[in-house]
Amino acid sequence: MDNNIFLEDLIRRYPQLVSVKDEIQKAADCLIKCYQQGRKVLVCGNGGSGSDSDHIVGELMKGFEDKRPIGESLKNQLSDLGGERGIYLAGKLQQALPAISLTAHIALITAVANDTDADLIFAQQVIGYGTDGDVLIGISTSGNAQNVVDAIITAKAKGMAVIGLTGETGGKMKTFCDILINVTGRRTAFVQELHLPVYHTLCLMVENHFFRKLP
Repeated sequence: MDNNIFLEDLIRRYPQLVSVKDEIQKAADCLIKCYQQGRKVLVCGNGGSGSDSDHIVGELMKGFEDKRPIGESLKNQLSDLGGERGIYLAGKLQQALPAISLTAHIALITAVANDTDADLIFAQQVIGYGTDGDVLIGISTSGNAQNVVDAIITAKAKGMAVIGLTGETGGKMKTFCDILINVTGRRTAFVQELHLPVYHTLCLMVENHFFRKLP
């Protein structure tokens, strides 16, 4: 299936996103390049955007709409090592597109907030997880969340590409993002309602690129 189908369908369902159509395509290309190079994706945001971060990772780390059976070599290794259980694992486990939600590590987040600075909860994780060629997806409806901005600055310093999901102004994030998907609207709820179909489409486009040929 051609990736353009997913993007065209998104614009048909949400015509107000036509203004960021090109940026969505660029973001999909950026993510595909990242995974082609064996890199990973980090995602961060606060509140509802934090839930969106977890949601994105959930779509990337296992099958979304396509089947992702693991390779025969790993299947054989699992079967040889685990016997009956290994055969079960070989039949159930799926290929993953490596992604980490920086909102999910409560002990680390609270340690950084308590011992250092609450604005650094994501930047500190970028220091630990991020490498040259990785991608950071930063989500903020206003574009001004300082902890997301700090994570973006840190990611750029480490040679990572940055995709921003914001409302229409872009806020502080627009200065630092390589790709800015600033959807229409300024009210938090309305911006978040548009972020979801955008990142669903990105996940579909990336998955389709890597797994569409699998049975």
